[in-house]
Amino acid sequence: MARIINICNAKGGTGKTTTALNLSAYLAALGKYVLLIDLDAQANATSGLGIKVEEDHQHIYHAVINEEPVAPIIRKTSLFGFDMLPAGPSLAGATVELATMDNREFKLKRTLNSIRTNYDYIIIDSAPSLSLLMVNGLVATEEIIIPVQCEYYALEGLGNLLKTIELVRESLNPHLKVAGVLLTMYDKRNRLARAVVKEVQKNFPGRVFETLIPRSISLAEAPSFGKTILQFDPDSKAGRAYRQLAEEVIKII
Repeated sequence: MARIINICNAKGGTGKTTTALNLSAYLAALGKYVLLIDLDAQANATSGLGIKVEEDHQHIYHAVINEEPVAPIIRKTSLFGFDMLPAGPSLAGATVELATMDNREFKLKRTLNSIRTNYDYIIIDSAPSLSLLMVNGLVATEEIIIPVQCEYYALEGLGNLLKTIELVRESLNPHLKVAGVLLTMYDKRNRLARAVVKEVQKNFPGRVFETLIPRSISLAEAPSFGKTILQFDPDSKAGRAYRQLAEEVIKII
C-alpha cells in the first residue's frame, strides 16, 4: 500500500515541482515503485519529464472530474519503477467544476484507491494555490513536505497554508501530518540563506529535513531536456542532495 506524500506550498517559486520530480526519480532509483501525480494546471511536472499531453489526450482531469478509469491514463517514464499521472490544460477548470459536485473534496482520494496497491510511494505535485484541487490533494495525502526557499519572505504565506492543513485535518482527513519542511535554493555563501535556515529550524523544531537543496544551474536546466537531475547531472551537488533526500524520506516515511 503506497504512502502518499504531497509536495505542497501555496507560494510559487519554492522548488515544489523540482522536488516532486527529483524525489520521485531518486525513490525509483533506490528500488521503490513510484507514481508522480501532476495536480497543477500549469503541468510543469508533466512537461519536465518530456511528456506531451495534447488536447485529445486523457490526463488527471478525466480521472478526477469525469471519474474515468485511472490506470489507462498513467504514463511510464524512462526510469524503471517511475510512473506519471499527467496534467493537461483542461485541469484549469477543475476547481470551478468541483464546486458543484457531491463529496467534492474526496474525488482524488477515490481515484487513487484503485491503484494504491501498485506503488510504494505516490507523490503529489500540488498547485501553488489554496484551491479545491489543493484540498483534494490534502485529503488524499498522509504526509506533507513543504518546500521553503532560502530567500527573503521565505515564510510568507506559510501561516495560511498551515491553517488550511489544520482545517483539513480536523474536518476531512485526521491522518494528515507534516513530514517536514524542506529548505531549497540554498547557497551557503549567502548570509541571508544561512539566516533563513536558522529561522526555519527555530520555527519548526525537529521538523526540518537535514537535506538542504542547493541553488543549481543544472537543476534549472534539466526539465527543459525532459529529464530529472538523476538523468541530467547525477554527480552534481543537486543530484547528490536529492539522493540524500530520498534516503531521508525512506527512513522517516
